[in-house]
Amino acid sequence: MTHTTVDPGAEFDRQVNNFVERGYPSMTGQTPEEFTALVAPLRDLATGIGIGQGAWEPDTGRVPFLLVVTRDVAPIERTMPHTALRGKTKPGFVDRSFEPGALERFVTVKETGLSDQRAYLLLDVERGEEFCGVVPNDAMDAITTRGRSPLTIEEGIAMITHFPEILVKNKCFSLGGSRSGDRRVPALWISRHAPKLGWCWEGNPHTWLGMASAGSRRATAY
Repeated sequence: MTHTTVDPGAEFDRQVNNFVERGYPSMTGQTPEEFTALVAPLRDLATGIGIGQGAWEPDTGRVPFLLVVTRDVAPIERTMPHTALRGKTKPGFVDRSFEPGALERFVTVKETGLSDQRAYLLLDVERGEEFCGVVPNDAMDAITTRGRSPLTIEEGIAMITHFPEILVKNKCFSLGGSRSGDRRVPALWISRHAPKLGWCWEGNPHTWLGMASAGSRRATAY
């Protein structure tokens, strides 16, 4: 379903509950109340500056904001199994092409401007299917030129957790905001009827793989 208008406070609460229902608090020994308290200050940000008042179009790969928690709160290996395609129940997974310890080396790049935060809002999010068939390096350059930045692994997982309808055949996306110092670019696509976190080479284009991006990130209501 394509949303036209959404109350940002209600949407923020939905995303919080979405994380709680998937067991995010227990991943680091928090109670649901402690987890809710961690992210609660961001609600005023979501409602106070008017974000989310415009069109919500997850079917077209665009949403005004996402609530994101980092791997310090919920490890990637544990969050991917809590994703699924729209209308499906088969859990997402991390591809075995990530050698042991590889995910820890895929860290946030400086271009995101993200400071040391455990939870924050990702604003003006796009799936980026316009970059399907484009070399990932070129796509990231184009995104930077527009004053935007590529999504991290955690942000991509948050996007398909809150809006599973965003991940569809031939409109999957790379996550250039997390890199490990080599030529690999993480990506989310569909495999075995479930979401898969894998990677592709930075110089290899794929007709079914775009580059997700965001306008900004905010962690406090200022």
